[in-house]
Amino acid sequence: QAQLVESGGGLVQAGGSLRLSCAASGRTFTSYAMGWFRQAPGKEREFVASINWSGDSTKYADSVKGRFTISRDNGKNTVYLQMNSLKPEDTAVYYCAATPTSDWSRPRYWGQGTQVTVSS
Repeated sequence: QAQLVESGGGLVQAGGSLRLSCAASGRTFTSYAMGWFRQAPGKEREFVASINWSGDSTKYADSVKGRFTISRDNGKNTVYLQMNSLKPEDTAVYYCAATPTSDWSRPRYWGQGTQVTVSS
């Protein structure tokens, strides 16, 4: 069964960095676009970043541009989110997702989420 498992979340001070990982298993995701979403308490889930199957095209939410970097290692079936210059407003549960197309309105797979907390 296909599965996405996030790791790397935690508590960090404002200005700090974290790297999230999303390990895919159960099938090969090399042909899938991969993405990161987040959901803060009391808010809807929002798009953070995405990367195409080959890794040569990325997109970011305006709120994280210049601070976050998404990357993937197809040999390891893993996608990463490097988060620098973290702000308290980045506090959320971060979810990994996969879609066979570039349409992120309904990703086919979701991870269970990892908590990121940024203290001021």
